Amino acid sequence: MANSSQHEAYWNKTKNLMLVMLALWFFFSFVIHMFVDALNNITILGFPLGFYMAAQGSLIAFVIMLFWFARKQNAIDEEYGMSEDN
Repeated sequence: MANSSQHEAYWNKTKNLMLVMLALWFFFSFVIHMFVDALNNITILGFPLGFYMAAQGSLIAFVIMLFWFARKQNAIDEEYGMSEDN
């Protein structure tokens, strides 16, 4: 990384990715569970959606978010020459 403008751009992209991840984490941790009663009117495979999101859905979302975050952060690192391969 040659100059401070590239360094600043790198950290801005990293910060924006982190903020998106925090917003998604907040949504799947708190917001979904605030609407469990309304979601229970929807049934998936015989289970109310609110129950499913509390028991499995949020956990699945967290695992998907983890892999998505790693892939996006690696792409940012490679774009700015900060990858582990360099």
